[in-house]
Amino acid sequence: MRVVSLPEAPKRPGRKVAVGTFVGVHRGHREVIRGADTVLTFDPHPVAVIKPEAAPKLLTPLSIKRDLIAGLGVEELVVIPFDREFASRSAEDFVEDVLASRLGAAEVAVGENFRFGKGARGDADFLRSRAEFETRVVPLVEVAGETVSSSQIRALVASGEVAKAGDFLGGPFLLDGEVMSGDRRGHQLGMPTANLVPDDRLVCPGHGIYAAWAHGCPAAVSVGVRPTFDSGRGVLIEAHLIGFEGDLYGETLRIAFLERLRGEKRFESAEALIEQMNKDVEQAKQICEATKVPSTRARG
Repeated sequence: MRVVSLPEAPKRPGRKVAVGTFVGVHRGHREVIRGADTVLTFDPHPVAVIKPEAAPKLLTPLSIKRDLIAGLGVEELVVIPFDREFASRSAEDFVEDVLASRLGAAEVAVGENFRFGKGARGDADFLRSRAEFETRVVPLVEVAGETVSSSQIRALVASGEVAKAGDFLGGPFLLDGEVMSGDRRGHQLGMPTANLVPDDRLVCPGHGIYAAWAHGCPAAVSVGVRPTFDSGRGVLIEAHLIGFEGDLYGETLRIAFLERLRGEKRFESAEALIEQMNKDVEQAKQICEATKVPSTRARG
C-alpha cells in the first residue's frame, strides 16, 4: 500500500475514496473502507487540534492504523496533516478542492455519522447532494446487538475487556512501544520481559495480566505498577515472550492483546509470585495456541 501526505497525492481521476478518522479501524470502519482503493484520513485526530482539552485517548497511532488498513487490501492511504488552517476550511472547499479536484474521486464512502468542514457543517446528506461523485453512506454496524463505536471500544480496553474489544474491532487490540531497559526484575525471577512505557495519548489496557501475541511469539503480559515490589516507576507494560531468546532493546514491539487472565495482585513473597507467573504463562500459551496468529511485526 502506498502512503502519501495529501499535498503529495498524485491526481488520478476515478478514485474510490473512503473518508474518516478510522481510529481503531473497527468493524464499522471496515465496512466504510470495503470496496475503496483509496483511504483518506487525518493526522493528528481533528479533535486534538480543534479542542485539545476534549481529545480522547486514541485506540491506534498512525503506524497501527496504516498497517490495519493495508491488511484490508487498500491500494493507497492519503493522510491529511490536520492543523488549524485545515480546520478552518469549509465543507464546500473540502469537497471541491480535496475530493473532486486533488483526488479525482468518482465514489466517496463515509459512515452515517461522519462530519467535516468548518463547524462540522458537512455531513452525509451534504455529500449525497454533490454531483461530482457518487456517495455511499454506511449505517452504524452492530455486533451482538450492540453498536460498534470507537468510544465503546476505548472503554472496553481501558477496563481490561480486551476479548470483547477484539470482537468489535474485528481483531485483537494492538499496542506499539519501544522496548526500554528496566530493573531486570523479570530476569531475577526467571521470567525475562520486554518493557514498554505506555504513551499517555493512547488507550492502555487496564491493570492486569493478559494472554497476547508479541514479535511472533505467544506472550504473558503484565500491565500495572508491580505491587509486590513497590518499585515506584509508574505503569509499565511487561511482556514475557514465551520461547523467545534475544535482545529487543530499542526496537518497536507490537503486542496483540487476546484475553485478560486476572487482575493485578500483591503477593506475600517472590516464591508465591513465581508460582503464579508460571500458571499465567501456561494459561497464556494455551490461549495463544487456540488463536490464529495475528501479524505483530511493526513496520516501523
